[in-house]
Amino acid sequence: METKPSNPSLALTEIPPGYLNIMGYVDQSEVNGPGSRAVVWVQGCPRECSGCFNPDSWSFEVNQLIAVDTLAENILSNPNNTGVTFSGGEPFWQASALASLARKLKAAGLNVMSFTGFTLKQLQSESAPPSSQKLLEQLDILIDGPFVESQAINSPTSPVSSKNQRVHVFNPIFQDQISWASDQIEVHILKDGNRIVTGYQGWLELT
Repeated sequence: METKPSNPSLALTEIPPGYLNIMGYVDQSEVNGPGSRAVVWVQGCPRECSGCFNPDSWSFEVNQLIAVDTLAENILSNPNNTGVTFSGGEPFWQASALASLARKLKAAGLNVMSFTGFTLKQLQSESAPPSSQKLLEQLDILIDGPFVESQAINSPTSPVSSKNQRVHVFNPIFQDQISWASDQIEVHILKDGNRIVTGYQGWLELT
C-alpha cells in the first residue's frame, strides 16, 4: 500500500494566519519546472509513500514558519526567476496561504506550478483540503498523483517521476514548455553550509 492517509487539520491550526510552515526553500532552480524558478517545499504530508523523495517533510510539526509577505519578497528579489514551484510535503494542505503567495507573485509577472499527491479530480471534489480551489485557480501547471515506487520513472524524456502522475497545463502558454526531465538534479550550498539536493530523480536532502 502506497499511502497512509490521515487528517492533518488539527496540526495545521498551529500555523498563524498569513504564514507557511515550510521544509525548505531555494531562490533559483532549473530542474523543478520551466525556466528559472524559486522552489518552496512545504512541511507536512500524511501519505508516507514508499520511496518518497522528501520523507523529512511528512511531519506536520512546525519546522520553519515564514510570513507569506516575506517569502514573496524573497522570491521577487531574484530577477532571474520567471516562476515558482510548490512542492513538499503536500502543498494543498496549506492551500490558502499558498494561494495568497501565488497571487502576489502572479501580479508581479511570475508563473506558478505545484506538485500534489492528490489527483486533480480529488482536488475539485467536496472532500478536498480547504481552499484547494483557490490555489488551483492560481496555477499555470499542476503535476498530480502520489509517487508510486513500483511505477518510478527516471528519464530525460519524462517530466513526471512515476507513471501514474499527470501534467495538467492550465495556461496554454506553457503547453510547449514541458521540457524538464525526471533524471535531473541540482545541488545547492546554502550560506549556513547546509546542502539541498533537489530534482525529479530523487530527493530533497538537508544536511
